[in-house]
Amino acid sequence: MPAEGEAPMDPVGSPRSPHLPRSVRSHFMFRAPPPWAAALLLIPLSLLLALVIWWPGAGWTEFMEGCVLVFLLPALLATLLTTPLAAALGGRLEWRRASLLALSVLLLELPLAAVGRLAFDSFPRYLPVLAMLPLFLQGPATWFRHMTLFGVSRASHTASILPTLIQPALAVVGVLALYGATPALLAAGFVFVLWGFLCSALLLRAADRPLRREFHTSGVALIRPMLDHVNGRDPSATRELEAFFSRFSIPANLSVRLLTFPGPDRVRASIALPTVHPGPFASLGASDLPRKVADRLGPGAGTVFVPHTPCDHDLDLPSRAEMDRVSQACRELLDELGPDGSVGPVRASPLVSPYSESLARAQLLGETALVLVTQAPDPTDDIAFAVADRAVREASGRTGLAVALIDAHNSYIKDRGDISYGTPTAERLIRDVTAAVEAAHKAAQLSSLEVGTSTRTHFRIGSDGIGPLGIRVLVIRTAGSTSAYVLIDGNNLLVGLRDPMVRSLETLVDHAEVLTTDNHVVHEVDGGINPVGERAPLERLTKESMELLREAIADLAPVQVRTARRELPSVPVLAPSFTARLLTSLSDTMAIFSNALLSTFFLLLAISTAVLLVKP
Repeated sequence: MPAEGEAPMDPVGSPRSPHLPRSVRSHFMFRAPPPWAAALLLIPLSLLLALVIWWPGAGWTEFMEGCVLVFLLPALLATLLTTPLAAALGGRLEWRRASLLALSVLLLELPLAAVGRLAFDSFPRYLPVLAMLPLFLQGPATWFRHMTLFGVSRASHTASILPTLIQPALAVVGVLALYGATPALLAAGFVFVLWGFLCSALLLRAADRPLRREFHTSGVALIRPMLDHVNGRDPSATRELEAFFSRFSIPANLSVRLLTFPGPDRVRASIALPTVHPGPFASLGASDLPRKVADRLGPGAGTVFVPHTPCDHDLDLPSRAEMDRVSQACRELLDELGPDGSVGPVRASPLVSPYSESLARAQLLGETALVLVTQAPDPTDDIAFAVADRAVREASGRTGLAVALIDAHNSYIKDRGDISYGTPTAERLIRDVTAAVEAAHKAAQLSSLEVGTSTRTHFRIGSDGIGPLGIRVLVIRTAGSTSAYVLIDGNNLLVGLRDPMVRSLETLVDHAEVLTTDNHVVHEVDGGINPVGERAPLERLTKESMELLREAIADLAPVQVRTARRELPSVPVLAPSFTARLLTSLSDTMAIFSNALLSTFFLLLAISTAVLLVKP
């Protein structure tokens, strides 16, 4: 970040705002069923496995003993014992995950058992006794359990091996109880389980290499805290993840601008504009920034609006400590800008555009130009801070006004719309910002100022793609014109939705804009990026926005406008290279994991089949 008076630095073609690969997100966001539901399914699955292996050919007694001793009882005991044993060894596995793990092992074994039984019936001369088939299944069972427990309980082979062995070892004991503890069966059971463990260890080592090479840490070890943070906001998990991010942070000079609209007795609305990107994801660092800032400002700030300032993941904050520093700066500015009991005319303008295709529109409010930037209807996404910094400096230098720049972030297409420093789009945006500020300055007149607000927060991330601050509407009436700003707490708006929403809103007001906060808390669902409009349809978004706009218009009351800015030197941020490196490493991890998953599984089957062909 450049200091005051320095030229901004930003590489041309810097990486776009990264997001977790979908396969990673899907793994983190999957929720296990209740333990009782998984336990109930163990019974029909155990019966089905016994049917595949022992029917026809076995008597009723042998069939039921095989069902209970080899499949049902080991699965039930694994459900009951895995959680406390993992905890005793320093791991953590919830009951619902333990029951799902036991169930998943039986599901994995079922198709293998069907193929194995078909082979036994088709080639009886070349294959050993049928008792070897249930032993053969314990290799894949060990492979799957250890892979899972290492990732979601504790990333340690020594701490995970005993919980891993509960189900396969008990199944081996069940086979021995059913057929007798012969040396051949004992040796086969040991070899199958051993190779299951070794192939799982090989898979985990391969999957861990990208993050170890790039960040000198275990990527698999981050799975458990990620699950705990996303699913339960576990404080220790959050600290562990933020400690990882903090290791790679660098100091940057940030700033916070606050606009308040105080009436005679209270502040009716506030616009907070920290130069911080609301990421990286979930509630880590600066993610969920709008809610965190609004909570710190409190009711004394009126209705709080935290739109997206032009910056990208380079300005993510690594931990809550940095976020607290930014929020506290907002609070201190609010204390400076409290109401003084007076309301009078101010120099203000409507929301104006310098020309029809401009990337920027501006509204003058006192000595501050509020500037909105969007490429809609073309794709629009993050704007590099260096571009915004230069635009603000040039516009302020030309007009002498303070410039509050907002990225509307309202036209999403995957991997398109970022604006990097030095590109033709960046140069055009810089010119348009200056032109918009000059147009607002020219259109300004001494006028009364009224503000009205309305808010709805009943939305849900999973079903609506909208974060905790919901939809907020700010209406400003001044200079003979009424302007509406609809702010949706989400990560961008699907391309094509902004224009029809604006047209509908402008049936009630003279000018309108739809903005999103770019809040990365909405990423914590399967599907990840979760842009507004993907889950909540246009019709509903328009209806809710129109209703809120009517409420805000009815809420209009006289105010004044006050603004202040504060510099925050040497705040740790995630830096230009970190998110690109992390994204690349995660993508490499998933690619290696997918390949190693199949490779180690088929290697295990090949080795186990070779063992199986050695007749006792």
